[in-house]
Amino acid sequence: MGYLISETTREEREQIVKDSLGNIDASCDGCMAGLAEMYQDYIEGKRELRDINMGFRTSYIKEDETPVRSGCA
Repeated sequence: MGYLISETTREEREQIVKDSLGNIDASCDGCMAGLAEMYQDYIEGKRELRDINMGFRTSYIKEDETPVRSGCA
């Protein structure tokens, strides 16, 4: 089985995301809800996995660009 939108059905893509993320329903602690939503475009056939993952990676701020904190606050 492939992972490209052209090689899968909506149901297969949903299963791929579920298998990859584990608890896609976020019923245990709510932490997975945002992650599962991130892959909704893939499930619906709008964007490939690699495009979503690349977009996620580029949204991080480099360490040298983060504000300097002092103390616990």
